Amino acid sequence: MAIPTFNAVGFCANYSLQGDWAFDYALRFAASADKQLNVFEFLQNPYEEVDENLKSVDKDELDRIAIGKEKDLRLFYDEKAGDYLNVGFRVCYDKSWTELHRCLLIREFQMLVLAYPHKNAIFSGRPIEDFARNFISPVILVGPDRPDQFTLNSQAALIIDKLNIESDKWKKIELCSA
Repeated sequence: MAIPTFNAVGFCANYSLQGDWAFDYALRFAASADKQLNVFEFLQNPYEEVDENLKSVDKDELDRIAIGKEKDLRLFYDEKAGDYLNVGFRVCYDKSWTELHRCLLIREFQMLVLAYPHKNAIFSGRPIEDFARNFISPVILVGPDRPDQFTLNSQAALIIDKLNIESDKWKKIELCSA
């Protein structure tokens, strides 16, 4: 497997303590490597298994909601980013794997950082570790119990020496035994 070159780090917004930890890690990593940090927000929360709120909303209303979410996203994370200016923001309409894969293909990130809010957390309609295990780029889960607790998919484990994570602070997502 080729070792990826990094132009940008992706972070999926999560308004929780673990989300703060994950953002802090993504920001530190991006700043130390002098890379773009792209913060993604979703109209439907990917950390919720079922979100029925937007099923009957028309396109114009979705656009209005997206504009409001982007404003809130920028205000919240721009303040957290402090003096680091190399931060981009994007609101995604679809909470699925497909939307993040599309962002990966157009090089909006090469590594994805996600909050790990609790054991058995859901992301994009599946267990978060399953999502990370099957995603095609390096994924780093931060939490759930401490800000220095990291769970890596196999792609991230391959580049651990580049991630600024102490050796005793991470574990690799194991393959499922089916």
